[in-house]
Formats: sequence, C-alpha cells, structure tokens
Amino acid sequence: MKLVGIVGSNADISYNRKLLTYIQKHFGQLFDLEILEIKDIPLFNQSDDQTYSAPIQKLNNKILQADGVIIATPEHNHTIPAALKSVLEWLSFNIHPLENKPVMIVGASYYDQGSSRAQLHLRQILDAPGVNAIVMPGNEFLLGKVKEAFDENDDLKDQRTIDFLESILKKFIKFIDVVTVLQGPKPVAEPEDLFATGKIDTTIDGLDMSAEDWVEQAAEIIDAAEGQDYVKLNRGILTVDQLNHFLASMPMELTFVDSNNQFLYYNFTSSAEEMLAPRTPDQVGNPLANCHPERVYKSVEWVIQQLRSGATDVVRVHVPTHGPDKYVVHNYTAIHDEEGNYVGINEYVCDLKPTIDWYLKQTGQALIGDADAVSSASVKDHTDDVDAVSGASESS
Repeated sequence: MKLVGIVGSNADISYNRKLLTYIQKHFGQLFDLEILEIKDIPLFNQSDDQTYSAPIQKLNNKILQADGVIIATPEHNHTIPAALKSVLEWLSFNIHPLENKPVMIVGASYYDQGSSRAQLHLRQILDAPGVNAIVMPGNEFLLGKVKEAFDENDDLKDQRTIDFLESILKKFIKFIDVVTVLQGPKPVAEPEDLFATGKIDTTIDGLDMSAEDWVEQAAEIIDAAEGQDYVKLNRGILTVDQLNHFLASMPMELTFVDSNNQFLYYNFTSSAEEMLAPRTPDQVGNPLANCHPERVYKSVEWVIQQLRSGATDVVRVHVPTHGPDKYVVHNYTAIHDEEGNYVGINEYVCDLKPTIDWYLKQTGQALIGDADAVSSASVKDHTDDVDAVSGASESS
C-alpha cells in the first residue's frame, strides 16, 4: 500500500517531520510511506494562479497516486499553520487531489494537549466542499511534550505511545480498504506510449523517427507541398512559404505533437540557445520520449493524459528559471478535429512580461492584485524555528 505523509510545517526544524520520519522508518512492514514537504509551495493567491507550477503539480500527482494521506500538523494560535492552510487552498482551487482520498491526521506540539485544536480545525477544512477528503474519524494521535518524546536516535521513547500509534495506523489501513470497496474500482488512465510505437492515419511509415533528416525523408516519401505550392485551409489559401512566414511571425514558440505522441513541428526561427524552450531541427519526427529526459516521463505522461481524457483543455506551467525580467509560461492545449476527436497538443511558449508591461503603460494602471474572494477551499477559504504552539502565527 502506498501512502504519502505531508509535513504540515515549512519550518526547517519540525517535530511533525520527525514524527512522519519515525512512522516511515518503523512501520515500513505495514505500508510504503513517502514524505512530502510544503516548504517550496508558494503562498496561495488566486490572482496569481500557480496551480500548474512544478511544486504544486508534484504534490498533486503524489497525492493522486497514493492510496491514502497522513497529514502531520503542528498548532499555531489554536489552528493549523498558515503554510498548511495555503497548501490546502491550492489543492482545492483548480485541482482536487484530496477529493474522496482517505486521510489520517496526526500532530505533535510542545504542550500536553498535543495539536488537538489544530487537528479539529483541520478536520473541518478537509470536509469543506472543494476539498472533500474522507478523514478517518476518531483515533486522534496527539503527541504532546514533544521535546521529551524522542530519544537521541529520533525514536519515540514511550512504548505505550508507540503501541497506540501502531494500532491507529493499522486501523487506517483497514479504513482505506473499506473506503476503496465503497468507492468501487477507480478509472485508470491508459499509459501513454511516449515512444510513439503505434500508428495513426497520418503516420508516415518506413522511416526512423530518430533520423536527423526525418523531415526531408518524410517529405520525399509523401511528395509534400513546399515553396510556392498552395495549401487550401479551412478559411484561406496560402502558399507553403506564406504559411511558414506566418507561423514564424507568431510572438511565441509553437510546437505540434500528434495523438501518437510524435513531435512533428515547431516554428523554427532561432537557435536552441536563443529559445525559451530549446528545440533543434533534428528533433522533428522524434517520439516524445527522445525529446525529454527519462526522469520527467511521468510528468509528460500526466499532461498528455489530462488533455487526451478531456479532464482539462489546457495545462499551464510557469517556468521561473529565465530570471526576473521574464515571465515565461508553457501552455499545453488539446487539439481536436471537427468531430471533437483528440488529435494532438499545441504547446505554445511565451514571455508574458512585455505584453503586461505594454498594457500597464497604455492604461496607466499598476499591478496591485485583485480583491480577495472566497476560495474553493472555503466553499466547495516562535522558538528556534521549530513548529509548535506559538504565541504568534508562525514554496515548491
């Protein structure tokens, strides 16, 4: 059984992280637990939607793939930390990975009551429309006087505490089994063939997809139109040269991938070193697997599955590695034919900052943020850097 444990604190030193690490180390015979951090998750701001940023999508995907979730929360001012609340806002704004997901709450704090009030509040949040988690009732694990609870090896000292923790973890496993039976079998997304070994109506046979001159070989096989040959479009007639010039003039980098996951086109205007998303002419014709490192295959597959299944029509990812003078966004849009059949992906990459700056200059406006509103999470809302009950409220 695969579980994820969410550290409910962004503090560098966290007893709740220590508690999850203890569970991971000592109860591996019951389940496989992966510990997830929230330190790199940006503060929730619905005016700056970062749902599809890498830190949030990593958290989203890990939760979706898990059988259950354990959240370890400290208590700040009688409630959960602001960082954890912010994460739950992101996970109930445009995405809902906790919906119908079995969740168990644990917590540790300095004082006798553990994180009892924070856990009570967390239960209410997890039950909110838009979150809709299935929280295991009762069986509260409240680790109080946490400074004294662990030994020098970061193991719990008290055997009764260990036994109780083991008993509720076993109950959580049974709880997950019951929830799974009640929900019935889950729909499973078909795995994506990133190596494009299949064939569709537009596949050009008899070619090595990885050939550096794939475009030239393919054009010769199918006697492709080129140069001054005219192409009839659904509402226009252009020569191939005109079409190339037109696409090259677009203020964005365009890429087309067909439904067989074969990379077929990009609007080649500059060298890879000058592009926001580097592409090279010899990549055209390659299966997607050849265009990405193996470590990101799962993320690539997830994006395609979302678009192919119709779960969403567009996935947007802000890539912040271009420096503060740019705001680069990768947009992955599902392409459909006249009958609504999925035929591929239009990826367009653009730097939004020049357009935003131009708009602000023309209108005399400034970016001050939209008025806050009720978020999906609400409707469908210090000592030594250690998380604990604090007098003041204490990405990725």
